Amino acid sequence: MQLGVLLVLLGGTISFLIATMPEPKPFERLPGNIKPLHYNIKLQPNLVKCVFQGSEEVDIEIKEATKQIKFNTLELTLRDIKVTLSSGEELIPASTEISTVNEMAILTFEETLPIGTAKLSVAFDGELNDKMKGMYRSKYTSVSGEERYSAVTQFEATDARRCFPCWDEPAHKATFGVTLTVPTDRVPLSNMPEISREPHESDPTLQVVKFATSPLMSTYLVAVVVGEYDYVEDTSADGIKVRVYTPVGKQEQGKFALDVATKVLPYYKEYFNIAYPLPKIDLIAIADFSVGAMENWGLVTYRETCLLVDPHNTSASQRQWIALVVGHELAHQWFGNLVTMEWWTHLWLNEGYATFVEFLCVDHLFPEYDIWTQFVTNTYIRALELDGLKNSHPIEVPVGHPSEVDEIFDDISYNKGASVIRMLHCYLGDQDFKSGMNKYLTRHQYGNTYTEDLWAALSEASNKPVAEVMSTWTKQTGFPMISVSSHQDGDNRVLTLTQQRFLADGSTGENNMWMVPISVSTEKNPSKVVAEVLLEGKSTSIVLDGVSACTWVKLNPGTVGYYRIQYPPEMLAQLIPAIKNKQLPPLDRLGIFDDLFSMVQAGHTSTVEVLKVLQAFEDETDYTVWSAVHNCVARLNQLLSHTDFHPSFAAFVRHLFCKISQHLGWEAKPGEKHLDTLLRSLVLGQLGLYGEESVVAEAKKRLAAHVANTTTLPADLRSPVYKTVVSQADEKTYEQMLKLYREADLHEEKDRISRSLGATRDPNLIQRVLQFAMSSEVRNQDTIFVIISVAMTAPGRSAAWAFFKKNHQELLDRYEGGYLVTRLIRYITENFASEEMASEVENFFRDKQIPGTERTVQQSLETIRLNAAWLQRDQDAIKKYLAEATQ
Repeated sequence: MQLGVLLVLLGGTISFLIATMPEPKPFERLPGNIKPLHYNIKLQPNLVKCVFQGSEEVDIEIKEATKQIKFNTLELTLRDIKVTLSSGEELIPASTEISTVNEMAILTFEETLPIGTAKLSVAFDGELNDKMKGMYRSKYTSVSGEERYSAVTQFEATDARRCFPCWDEPAHKATFGVTLTVPTDRVPLSNMPEISREPHESDPTLQVVKFATSPLMSTYLVAVVVGEYDYVEDTSADGIKVRVYTPVGKQEQGKFALDVATKVLPYYKEYFNIAYPLPKIDLIAIADFSVGAMENWGLVTYRETCLLVDPHNTSASQRQWIALVVGHELAHQWFGNLVTMEWWTHLWLNEGYATFVEFLCVDHLFPEYDIWTQFVTNTYIRALELDGLKNSHPIEVPVGHPSEVDEIFDDISYNKGASVIRMLHCYLGDQDFKSGMNKYLTRHQYGNTYTEDLWAALSEASNKPVAEVMSTWTKQTGFPMISVSSHQDGDNRVLTLTQQRFLADGSTGENNMWMVPISVSTEKNPSKVVAEVLLEGKSTSIVLDGVSACTWVKLNPGTVGYYRIQYPPEMLAQLIPAIKNKQLPPLDRLGIFDDLFSMVQAGHTSTVEVLKVLQAFEDETDYTVWSAVHNCVARLNQLLSHTDFHPSFAAFVRHLFCKISQHLGWEAKPGEKHLDTLLRSLVLGQLGLYGEESVVAEAKKRLAAHVANTTTLPADLRSPVYKTVVSQADEKTYEQMLKLYREADLHEEKDRISRSLGATRDPNLIQRVLQFAMSSEVRNQDTIFVIISVAMTAPGRSAAWAFFKKNHQELLDRYEGGYLVTRLIRYITENFASEEMASEVENFFRDKQIPGTERTVQQSLETIRLNAAWLQRDQDAIKKYLAEATQ
């Protein structure tokens, strides 16, 4: 499953965690005495009344004689329940207990069910809900202009039980046969190819469509879609039929994803040395979808913005994002679907690995994206930011009750998981890594695994202590800070390295130890690793032959190791000129700066030191380095927006971005690189945000021409232009933006506009944007992001929080918990910076007790208190420095 859409499209700051977590809810997994073998499921959705009927026969194995059968069900009405034994005897349960709290049905029989096989038959009814979970309804407008609904499923983590009664745990793998009764003018899809289609026996408007039996798989990967779609198709080089389903009339927008998918499948076949095991794969764009995409085996579902490319209106950054999401979901077809984690505790096996592999395949397909450099700013740094807290969580999180699962679909499971796998990949080398992956997938195909199974396979392939090294990264919270000191021994440089846990509040006292692969580069050859060591204890030394005291030494070249470096002032001073003259490679330039910034946040160094180093980037031209600079500037902006000297910070930032802005200009140059296109959007967006008059004037002029249809704005410039203009907007401009929104047909464009509206600083318009977010004009999946866009500005922050407090019940009723609510809570609270606000947030959530958001609330509370401490510690020095620097 891909959640990154939630972060990438926000472009805001990422946060931290805190103190005491509440007690986990009491929870028991299903007993192992009954094993499902095969489900024969029949579903008939009513797309007008938004309900569905279903029935199923489940072949089960009774492994221990019992009088009870327990399985999962939620929000279904069950009827006509019976068990047929292998002898042919039919048994009706004496009682059927439905526990909504435990999401479970308990069938109790008067006589004992003997060991052996049997068939469980159940009929059931449910609602096509509007919660984007289970089997739900998704609204669209037909070609004739009529409002209609499609039926869509989203089952991960624990929502298959909302569609059909089942053993809804990943380890209970079974085969599935699906039959759909649907209108004759609708497209029915499931995991496997269609094998028969017949008219309904009594209703000529309906058809009965049967699909082939699936391989052994987990319930969360079953999928059904019924609606109106067009498609484009092709066959991959390894013979798999690939289709991309689009809204009617938009086949053209499926071609980019189709091209990516047909190339990704053979690449993965070669990389894993295992063929894709199904005869087809469908990728389909869904109008209402809570996450970015979902890897259902053979039928991958996507948000429209994560799949569809309009050649004229899709930005370069969105195209890149779509390639990554397609790569991510197709990686899951092996890693997650073929081999599945035994329980949600091992979720990171699915998500961390797929996040790592998506970059491998996009790098293979689009080398011009320089995607591994972007990995560091978009994935690695985000993980470190979240993981620097006392109450971060380990990669492997003990998970019990289903409500706890949603919260671990986060930057630790995905981004830290991917980052430590990248570190491991570097430590083992590509060949041993690939060999180990093949052992793992071959050994466990169609089965379930624990993290230790992966380490065992990689250890066998590499003859390195993988389990010993990696368990320090997956079972412990946080990561190390490596403090380095240096002295000369004749002609040789001796480095002493010491580790301790890095904490965002700067505290010490933790005795955690990691096994840390450390590498070193030097001024003589900046791109070459000259020394490597595995730091196993508290400290170690490295001798660098022939390295003098007057040359720089850099730890963690390529920013691959998952740790922070604390340099002494003299070593850092040697590195700064190498940043300025670009002698250091981009990943090392941004790595040094980001490490320094983390030391500032933790209070190890003054913020003024970062402001001084920022000036070394004035001549920088690399997009990824500017992304890291932007990330730090955005954090400082949120912090200093609480002060009276924010205007001098804005002036400082305008000066910082000025030279690169003049270098890039507004117009794309012939043959321009992909990364320059991304950089122009970033730089103009920043200058507009900080009120650079020439940029604001040009943005207004270009938007006016765009609205008048005289000169269309390039897709890559729309977001920065929209936000710049809206930040200065009056009522008339706001109405103009709403008109653009209403006229937009492409979902990506609607997103761009709606997420720009929050940039307004006008108190009346802020309220209008918040009301608009909750209106029927905005899909439920997008409401959250419009509210967050308001919360990201200083004037909108308090307004968004007040709005949430007033409307929280309606929001909870809409989403019933889940990823979207946790993201909303995080972004509307974490940028406050006073103990007073921390107490207010704490008291509000203490009274409300919203299930599945406990960890998120704790994260925000710590972040607020960290912000408050940081501001108190450094604001006087910052004010003085900025006053002098901007004179």
